[in-house]
Amino acid sequence: MSLRDFTEKAENYLLSIINGNKLGFGPSLIKSNLFVLSKVFRSIVKSRHFLYDKRIFRDRTLGCLVVSIGNLTTGGTGKTPVTEIFARTLTEKGRRVAILSRGYRSKSKPLKTKLLDKFRGKKTVSPPRIVSEGKNEVLLGPHMAGDEPYMLACNVPEAIVLTDPDRVKSGRFAIRNYQADTLLMDDGFQQLRLKPRINILLIDSTNPFSNHFLLPRGLLREPIKNMRRAHFIFLTKANGGNHLRHLKKFIRKHNTKAEIIECTHRPKYLKSLISQEQSLLAELKGKKIAAISAIAVPQSFEDFLTGFGAEIVYKERYADHHMYYQDEVETFVKNSEAAGAELIVTTEKDAVRFPEIKNSSIDITYLRVEIDILSGEESFNECISRICFS
Repeated sequence: MSLRDFTEKAENYLLSIINGNKLGFGPSLIKSNLFVLSKVFRSIVKSRHFLYDKRIFRDRTLGCLVVSIGNLTTGGTGKTPVTEIFARTLTEKGRRVAILSRGYRSKSKPLKTKLLDKFRGKKTVSPPRIVSEGKNEVLLGPHMAGDEPYMLACNVPEAIVLTDPDRVKSGRFAIRNYQADTLLMDDGFQQLRLKPRINILLIDSTNPFSNHFLLPRGLLREPIKNMRRAHFIFLTKANGGNHLRHLKKFIRKHNTKAEIIECTHRPKYLKSLISQEQSLLAELKGKKIAAISAIAVPQSFEDFLTGFGAEIVYKERYADHHMYYQDEVETFVKNSEAAGAELIVTTEKDAVRFPEIKNSSIDITYLRVEIDILSGEESFNECISRICFS
């Protein structure tokens, strides 16, 4: 078993404990230890915020519009589609947009190179990785860029996409080298060093705060009360249910000023990875399908498929951001055939991590999902214009 496989299995096991799916003495003991670690993590987070609040650590402003889009929990809120539509709308309005991403699980320097650099005392400041220069060309693949930056570069070719853990450095790089006048911090709510003019917080309305514990006992990156920093709060995956009233009331206890906007993820079409042809979602009705995904909340993806009348006869779930091996996909195709599947469906984020598909007796497609304002009183484009230009 490779280190990556071991890490993913351990991650999935811990998630099952966090979510309460594992019972018994062993999981209970692990929960107790995770609870202690979460207390330590809370203290670190609080100390960091205190140092920024007291100006011991200084935040930076870069003299242009900075919009942060992020969440309180680890994944699962639909952040990438929201970042995409912000970038597209702002570029259509004539802004020179740069998306600043950390590049989560992108390929880093080999360990040997890192150790040699440290041994030699080498302190080179490397520039951000350039995924796209905003010229309709993607310069890095998903392994080097990370799946989400790569997907953003493909779907918004007019936007500059840079990856670097240091958002101040990548922001300055975008302004200096590409004359960017608008910076979108993808997954930026915890990035305190670069100060945003607009702080947008996404909350998954179906599972807002996990079990209300911080990492690693829960999925919260910081205490719930810190949502007070948000200027706008988007409730994603909303369906207009009565539970939203209670959620909004809870949010108002911690943030009395932010505008709360309900939005939903709407599946739009299927696209074949083999032929690149689009097909209607209506074609899912009555069809036996196989589903494969490596996202934070696979259940929501699978619910979309069954909601359109498909029957899932075989499925595989991997850890979030899993990079697929060729043999994994080939094995999945064979198992899907054996289960009687007529079609294989994955997510768009998974599709960019797939190896090249050469031979498959079953068509492999991905589900394209976009964001809509739920109320219908204004379009998402109008909402973004109001937020960024008012």
